[in-house]
Amino acid sequence: MLEYQRLKKNRRKLLALTGLRPKEFRLLLPVFSELYEQAGADTTQRGTVRQRAVGGGRKGQWRTAEQQLLFILVYQKASPLQALLGEVFDLSQSRVNPWVHYLLPLLKQTLEALEVMPERRPRQFAHQAGRKREAVELIIDGTERRRQRPKSPEKQVLHYSGKPKTHCDKNVVVVHAKTRRVGDLSRTYAGKTHDKKIADLEALCYPRHAIRYKDTGFHGYEPPVGQTRQPKKSRARGNSRRAKSGTTGRWRASA
Repeated sequence: MLEYQRLKKNRRKLLALTGLRPKEFRLLLPVFSELYEQAGADTTQRGTVRQRAVGGGRKGQWRTAEQQLLFILVYQKASPLQALLGEVFDLSQSRVNPWVHYLLPLLKQTLEALEVMPERRPRQFAHQAGRKREAVELIIDGTERRRQRPKSPEKQVLHYSGKPKTHCDKNVVVVHAKTRRVGDLSRTYAGKTHDKKIADLEALCYPRHAIRYKDTGFHGYEPPVGQTRQPKKSRARGNSRRAKSGTTGRWRASA
């Protein structure tokens, strides 16, 4: 069985399975544990009113909050089948399902309490990012999540990303360059939707003194900010060689 006590000694494996470093995991743990105890004092795992006092009845396999937090983080990061998740944590599939539905809201409440949930309201994000009244570096980019190939031909075309045999859903994120934390998260769109179109539809907002980094997928996207930086493409050299232009790694700044 996958156990936190062993996993916490392997930083790389913990990061791969949960998306968190040991320090970040320990930051979530006290808040998550408190919320779990508060929920357990009023309801059972299935959401009905308790018939016994807290601590009564059969003792469960998970005696610690660390194991419960590890369980739901692995589910969120890897999105495994419930049968596979049960094998990893020594649970039957029928027990995995209610645990997932019980712990997911607690994880969301934990992230909200620590104020690390991505903002879904662009104006609110701009207000929070601009509190310090100094230049803040932001990176905007599109993200793709692969999904099962739709059976409907119309949906296949809609979710096809343009890459071979790749159907996906797409979001646009705005990330703080220094902390690498997602500050703003857009709604989910079909994979065919262009990154710039999503940004326009979402009406994303930024602090006026921000420095925004973007790739060529957002060419022509210029809402008011202090400075915009975009990779500059190199030109093909020589008439005999018609090499394709690629990004050089240099960023072109524009006010």
